[in-house]
Amino acid sequence: MIRWIAAACMVTVVLAACSPNNVTEDNSLQKYFDENHVTGSFGLLDNGQGQFTIYKPARFSDSIYIAGTSFNIINSLIAIESGAVNDTSSVITADSGSIAIDTACGKDMTLRQAFRTSCTGWFRELARRIGKPVMQHWIDTLGYARRYDTLRIQNNLDTFWLDNSARVTADEQLGIIKKLYFDQLPFQQRSQRLVRSMLLQESNANYSLSYLTGSGVTPDGRTTGWLAGWIEENVHPYFFVIQTTAPDVTIDITAIQKKMLKDILKQYGFMEGKK
Repeated sequence: MIRWIAAACMVTVVLAACSPNNVTEDNSLQKYFDENHVTGSFGLLDNGQGQFTIYKPARFSDSIYIAGTSFNIINSLIAIESGAVNDTSSVITADSGSIAIDTACGKDMTLRQAFRTSCTGWFRELARRIGKPVMQHWIDTLGYARRYDTLRIQNNLDTFWLDNSARVTADEQLGIIKKLYFDQLPFQQRSQRLVRSMLLQESNANYSLSYLTGSGVTPDGRTTGWLAGWIEENVHPYFFVIQTTAPDVTIDITAIQKKMLKDILKQYGFMEGKK
C-alpha cells in the first residue's frame, strides 16, 4: 500500500499530501462490480479533507486502459482553445459512416449534443479540424497518456483514442477531472468553464452531480468503461472515477456505471445534502 501511495503522488499530484493515514481501501465496494459482472476500480477524493477512498488501489494507479470516448473531455478543451469550434453551440456534421452505426448521432450536432451522446463520428471530425500539430502539442503539454510511454500521433489523428494508442490510468483520469474543476489545466478559464458546463448531469437543492461516461473496445474484444466527475454538496466537491472492464461488447457499460455510481454514492451518504 505504501508503494502505491508514493506512486500515486508522483503520477497526478492529486494526492500531494498522501500518507497511509488519509487513504482508505474499501473492499466493500466489490459487491457492485460482482453484481454487474464487471471488474474494475473506484476512487473517491474528499478534496476538503484530503481523504481518499479506493477500491483496488494497484489497479487504480498502475494499470492502463484504452481512453476511448473519455477523451472527449480533452478533445473538447483543445477544440475550444484552438478555435476549431467557438463554443458548445458550434455545429459540425458528423462522419456519415459513424452515424450509420451510432444511433446517438445526428447529421448536424452541436458540441454539447455530441458530448452528451458520445457521438464518435462527430469527435473524429473535430480532431481532423484541430489538426495533428495542434493536437500533438496539447497532448505533450498535458503529458496525456504517458504512464509508460509517450503518445505519438501517427496516421491516426481521428482514432488514436479509440485504437488503443492512448491508454490512461484511473489515477490520471482523476487528476484531469480535479484540475478541470479548479481551472488548473493549461487552458484558458473560458475553455475549462464551457467543458465543465457539459458535464453537469443533475442539480437540485441537495447536490449537483457532474460526470462524463466513456468507453472503448480493446483488441481482444473486451469493453473498457470510464465514469469520471464530481459531486458537490454544500459547496464541497468530491471527485470520483470508476473504471470497469466487461468481457465483451454486448454489455451496456454506460448504464452499468451510472447505476454503480449512484449505489456507491448512496452507500457513502451522498445526495441528501448532509455532507
